[in-house]
Amino acid sequence: MSEPLEGMTVVEMTIAVQGPAAALYLRDMGAQVIKVEPPLGDGSRYGRGRFNDTPEGTMGAQFVAANRGKRSVCIDLTTDLGMRALHALLAKADVFLTNYREPALQKMGLGYEALHAQYPQLVYASVNGFGPKGPDADKAMLDGAAVARGGLAGMTGPADHPPSLPGAIIADTAGAMQLALATMTALLARERFGGGQRVQTSALGTQLWLQQWELTQVAMTGAPIARSGSHHPNLKGPYGIYRTADSGAIMLAQTMDSDAWDAFCTFADVPELAFDARLQTAGQRLGEGMTEADSVEIRASLEAAFAQKTTAQWSEFLHTQPEIIWEKVRSLAEVLEDEQNLVNNYLTDVQVSGVGAIKTVGNVVHLSDTPGSVKGDPPELGEANQDVLSSLGYTDAQIDEMTSRATTVREEAFALLLGAQADEP
Repeated sequence: MSEPLEGMTVVEMTIAVQGPAAALYLRDMGAQVIKVEPPLGDGSRYGRGRFNDTPEGTMGAQFVAANRGKRSVCIDLTTDLGMRALHALLAKADVFLTNYREPALQKMGLGYEALHAQYPQLVYASVNGFGPKGPDADKAMLDGAAVARGGLAGMTGPADHPPSLPGAIIADTAGAMQLALATMTALLARERFGGGQRVQTSALGTQLWLQQWELTQVAMTGAPIARSGSHHPNLKGPYGIYRTADSGAIMLAQTMDSDAWDAFCTFADVPELAFDARLQTAGQRLGEGMTEADSVEIRASLEAAFAQKTTAQWSEFLHTQPEIIWEKVRSLAEVLEDEQNLVNNYLTDVQVSGVGAIKTVGNVVHLSDTPGSVKGDPPELGEANQDVLSSLGYTDAQIDEMTSRATTVREEAFALLLGAQADEP
């Protein structure tokens, strides 16, 4: 069965998550993705991996998650031979995808203008922290900086505590989704109108996309939205997360009809809420017309009620109520075993050298007629040097020279690192 991007080639020069995860989506949809890595590899390749008998240890989970199924070509782009090999790849590619910072790309002669002049059909897809223009266009970014700049951290956490970071790298992964979407759009435009073009997005821009409702609410009303801990800052009333008697938690989103609300209030032993004039419609139960004082009072009643029963008791009751939107708050370990994730093939198994078989997130987009698929394990550094470079016409001697150069640089760097660690008191 054909896949949507079958026959297309993506040359990827990326680090960390925002770039690699975008290329991962293209790989799942059928493109060949060649990850061009420097002698030391993607900076996340060994980050927080397990140590073993090699200086670098095993691959880190961040690298494994964002790079499965790709091919790794390890070359030193500071050499003429290495740079010529990269250009040989670009000459046959459909997409050049990168999250390197613009000054570094320009220094290497890999800016958009230079590559577009040489390869006019190439889609040049780039992503950074804070957008392609303005005083901070070249500013370094990690996920937390983007969620702080974009306002999401300010909306996260209890009102009487400092702002909090979300429990996942939202800026990086959402930026990757936007970059993948933008790249697919540019490929469609090339097919319809001809010619490659530059694709740009950022972690900051993606934070705004994720908060369209909240930002528009502030713009329209002129009133600030305050963070609200376990509740949504832009919703009053019951909507939120509640602790149970055994220290678990239940997320109560909405009770859609009156019969379900009556049943809930009976089970929770809060009959007064069943008759509360502030909670008689579905809209009211999402906070319509409710003051902040009303919301605080109602939530306090529900917090006390949820704390009287265990998570299992609440789950058993709520499963009988299809008109109540709710979920048990799951740990990440529970998510990895959730039947709903398994039956939808949202998770997949990969082999990691030195670790064995582990679960990671798979292809979560399903197309009925041209589905993508998981393509395999995360690549060892430089595993595709021989296959990929020989297909470009390089001789064994030239490939050996490029591989040897990268290996020498890597070994020297690790030797220096180990020496520095040995000198530490």
